[in-house]
Amino acid sequence: MKKVGLTLLTAFVGGAMALGTYKVFEKKSADNMSFEDRQKVYFTNNPATVSSAGAVDFTQAAGAVTPAVVYIRTSYSSNQGGGRNPLEEMFGDMLGQRQRPQGVQQASGSGVIISPDGYIVTNNHVVEKADKITVNTNDHRRFEAKVVGTDPNTDLALIKISATDLPIVKLGNSDEVKVGEWVLAVGNPFNLTSTVTAGIVSAKGRNIGIIGSENNDEDENPFGRTQMSQKPRLNKAIESFIQTDAAINPGNSGGALVNTKGELIGVNSAIASHTGSYEGYGFAIPINLAKKVLNDIQKYGSVKRAYVGISFTDLDPDKAKELNISRTTGLYVSDIVDGGGAAAAGIKKGDIITKVEGVPVYESSDLQERVGRLTPGDKLKITVLRDDAEKDFNVTLKGDIPAPKTAAVSKSAEELFNRLGASFQPLSNAQKAKYRVSSGVIVTQVRPGRLFDDTEIPEGSIITNINRQPINSIADIDKAITNLRNGHLVIKGYYPDGTAFNNMFQVQ
Repeated sequence: MKKVGLTLLTAFVGGAMALGTYKVFEKKSADNMSFEDRQKVYFTNNPATVSSAGAVDFTQAAGAVTPAVVYIRTSYSSNQGGGRNPLEEMFGDMLGQRQRPQGVQQASGSGVIISPDGYIVTNNHVVEKADKITVNTNDHRRFEAKVVGTDPNTDLALIKISATDLPIVKLGNSDEVKVGEWVLAVGNPFNLTSTVTAGIVSAKGRNIGIIGSENNDEDENPFGRTQMSQKPRLNKAIESFIQTDAAINPGNSGGALVNTKGELIGVNSAIASHTGSYEGYGFAIPINLAKKVLNDIQKYGSVKRAYVGISFTDLDPDKAKELNISRTTGLYVSDIVDGGGAAAAGIKKGDIITKVEGVPVYESSDLQERVGRLTPGDKLKITVLRDDAEKDFNVTLKGDIPAPKTAAVSKSAEELFNRLGASFQPLSNAQKAKYRVSSGVIVTQVRPGRLFDDTEIPEGSIITNINRQPINSIADIDKAITNLRNGHLVIKGYYPDGTAFNNMFQVQ
């Protein structure tokens, strides 16, 4: 009897602890919760039971993931111009875009619901030009979405629809992904919604030189088109793709790459193709990198990116011969940024980075993805080869100081919000005191070619009123731009230098 009583007591205590943990998460303010915390709350209440029975049975994983993968349609005016996105030109038209000579153009892609209250991850190149974003869910509901924020450096975007109790895909751990394991790609290729394909992980840590390549030089591309070569700079573009042979086609951009347990391990982003359609390989952004980017966008409106403070070159036999060194793997430090973390730690030009946190470094993606998950102020142990001996340095990462960036729209609040082309964060009490205002949000990101960019309202500006309504949050902005009077949009605030502005726009 004592054993029975002890067993019952143990079960009771365990259940109480689980319930208590759930209640702790439940009480946390949703605005302050990371997406991992939001998911813990969701899966505490809705336990994940996905488990593939055998290496070739994907039915349970597909059934769990498909309801949370959405179909995204975007429209934008043809006068935004500038040619096609290099992502489309070099790796196939992942958007499923149909070019129109004039008027409104349309494109399509995919997205993955990661929070029950309507947050969706997709690619930056799916939504970056959009005036209007329409999201169709798997259960045939339709919503208009607004862009919470984007990160061109990783080709990620976070958008939001007004909905609750949505199905979500569980975030996995891309560090545990192994080459050769089975994966599923879920998306909407060629407008064929809710399509599932299977394949294996072909490689990890691929750097294909596609992000941020529009400003770089052209070289011959092994994929048969032109590929942009990276110029020596601060290496802001972060590429460490998971490569898969699961069939990915136009319209799959922003869709899910999941393991056989139904866990999201990557966001599909590009394909290697001569024709623009599937020819064997696709590339997905690893979810461990995406988690940091998406949490920052949700919390701050933009990504708080950390930097080592170096320029470097991938080593190979040809580069080693050119530099007259014997080492053929690792990263050769070609320059040090004055005042950066690497300089403060003692890393020098000519050092060769061999390890990061004890893990061997073979190419740039091994360092870039690791740094991409971190925040200014975090420490990173970097091992370098100097004078034929390895030496460890603890580098305190520093943040990037963004340079200030020096329209007819519909009546839809979401569409108008997207046309503003900015992300916002509520002012702190200290910031309110600095500008002597009682309300306001700070502009944390300005997207090129949108209204804030065109009218030179830069990052760091303070928005205090829209249409005479005090602004303290995104919800206040939504309210202020709904049901405009006489089609006028009046935005008041302060530039970063404290100069006041009062701009009026005609909305048609």
